[in-house]
Amino acid sequence: MTPHTPAAPAVAVIGEALVDIVAGVAHPGGSPMNVAVGLARLGEPAILHTLVGADSHGDLIRAHLAAAGVTLGAGSVGATRTWSARATLDANGSATYEFDLDGRIPVPPLEGLRLVHTGSIGALRDAEAADVREAFAAASLGTMLSFDPNIRAAVMGEQARERTFALAASCHVVKLSDEDAHWLRPGVPLEDVLSELAGAGVRFGVITRGAQGCIARVDDEVHHREARTTTVSDTIGAGDAFMSGLLFGLLREDTDRALVTDVPLTVDAVVTALDCALASAAITVSRTGANPPTAAELAAALAVGG
Repeated sequence: MTPHTPAAPAVAVIGEALVDIVAGVAHPGGSPMNVAVGLARLGEPAILHTLVGADSHGDLIRAHLAAAGVTLGAGSVGATRTWSARATLDANGSATYEFDLDGRIPVPPLEGLRLVHTGSIGALRDAEAADVREAFAAASLGTMLSFDPNIRAAVMGEQARERTFALAASCHVVKLSDEDAHWLRPGVPLEDVLSELAGAGVRFGVITRGAQGCIARVDDEVHHREARTTTVSDTIGAGDAFMSGLLFGLLREDTDRALVTDVPLTVDAVVTALDCALASAAITVSRTGANPPTAAELAAALAVGG
């Protein structure tokens, strides 16, 4: 991989920051926040537009963001209590969540940015969905737009199906989990879901498949990549680490410029980005909680292969 140093913080993430409460202990979490932290740890400092309260959980999140080098966007600290998600782990380490959400995330104009990512509750529930969709539709042509719906049906409702594809139509990169894909299009093969995304205008669509790796459709070519071998501690933050690793791979190789200017991507560029994503996810699941890798950790993992 070629060296890449961002000229200035030009990455923004829109969406929730919350605390995951696991076995009674609060941990900073939220899919968009995890992506912002993952990018910052990899050397792509991000601005996070979110909503946190002036409470102890908010203090925990702010300290976590500061340690990673993530900047809070204007208006991100509100008077409401900080959002929370109480996680229950099954025997395989997979998590289910019960959410406590209060307040509305502010969505700013998207100007002068190289990348904007959004996802999950802060992109698809009633309070924010229209604002996010309008901001993405109005973003400058030179901005790579990325989206991970990370479906939480209990708080998004059935309208999340329509909203997911409406927002995807503005995006260059869309990542689904296989669970997302099955919820969005029950009974439809994964390759057909990727074809639908491509038909909506998504140039780089990818579906993660847990221990089976991922499948991607890029410029009408389908790519299958196997997961890296690792010992799983839990899966909290795995998809978010995949997402930040994928975006990092696209930014580091300047593949994002090809995406926004309609230049065809080479197979090497696609494989490089997917391998960054898979290695990032493998590191994260090997340790407890949403704990994405640093640049040095990812480089070391990529050097030894899968």
